[in-house]
Amino acid sequence: MPTAPVAPRPEPVVPDYGGACIGSVVPALLDVLSGAEPPPWLPSVVAGANQVVLCVLDGLGAEQLAARAMLAPTLAGANGAGRPVTSVAPSTTACALTSLTTGCPPARHGLLGYRLAAADDAILNVLRWTIGGATQRDARRIVPPRSLQPCPPFPGAPGPVTVVTREGFGSTGFTAAHLGDAPLSPYAVTSTIAVDVRRLLAAGHRFTYVYYDGLDKVAHAHGLGEHFDAELAAADRLVAELAGLLPRGAVLVVTADHGQVDVGPALEVLGAEVMDGVRLLTGEGRFRWLHALPGAIDDVLQAATERYGDRAWVVTRQAVIERGWFGGVPRPDVAARLGDVALVPYEPIAFLDPADTGESRLASRHGSLTPAEMLVPLLALDGGGNITG
Repeated sequence: MPTAPVAPRPEPVVPDYGGACIGSVVPALLDVLSGAEPPPWLPSVVAGANQVVLCVLDGLGAEQLAARAMLAPTLAGANGAGRPVTSVAPSTTACALTSLTTGCPPARHGLLGYRLAAADDAILNVLRWTIGGATQRDARRIVPPRSLQPCPPFPGAPGPVTVVTREGFGSTGFTAAHLGDAPLSPYAVTSTIAVDVRRLLAAGHRFTYVYYDGLDKVAHAHGLGEHFDAELAAADRLVAELAGLLPRGAVLVVTADHGQVDVGPALEVLGAEVMDGVRLLTGEGRFRWLHALPGAIDDVLQAATERYGDRAWVVTRQAVIERGWFGGVPRPDVAARLGDVALVPYEPIAFLDPADTGESRLASRHGSLTPAEMLVPLLALDGGGNITG
């Protein structure tokens, strides 16, 4: 009886650093405000803009939007809707938002994932900015955010960039790390976002940054089903409202930090043959770092490849760097935050870290280099009444 053909292993989507990548968006928009011509990957309606509102819809991948275009007519009809750009590696919020605001690749800003190795094998949770094992401690004094992440946000902006973001984020270490001293305009409910943006535009602010996390929260809690569909329709109404209050000469640009993959209960507990050589796990379920015991890197690599090579890219730290996934060669102190072997699944699975109990409850995930996670929309709507290209 003939055997079924083995599907070829897909190629990862490598970030287009310096080109059509989220890390290039803010520098390109600020250049436009200084009179430069937009690069070809930026939507054409941005040319000549005198005010820009950049709205980041956390967790909206280009594939998810394309599959639900009828639920999001404003987004689907915007200029540039068919031209996605890449996220960064790993395609996770902490890393991607920092590249987006600073214009720096992960190799430079150093926030290379959700959970990073710190001194004495402690683990820094970047989004919460806490450190430790079972008992988490506030890490803002132990690991000063602006020392760990040296790249300034919104470099070269014409004046302060006000950030419209959810209430409660202002005091976090991650906010300090990726937004620096940017003034915040916090919102408690979605309906007030447009009020804040209208006031900022009327006051003459030339660049405004809006962060909305609803899609990502719903995807993590419920997956990419009807709850996500309902939230996408709500996000589309928000975008339409923001576009409707633009004065002539202003442009609303919409993008995201990453997309999503439904994983659900498909969690892989690492086998003993792999863990025998591992002293520490960091990263996240779809970009899991294995920190090997001294002298055990080759054994961990071989065991992980044999066990998981048919479902994941299994690569050493050096190979990840050489293949350009991080956009350059990290400084030694940044490279030390990484493990020795990475498990980056291309199948809809996640590699579980038992020490990170909260992550085990996520329905939809991101972090890997699949098209669903790496390709995000880059759209624009102008203030002259034109919401289509």
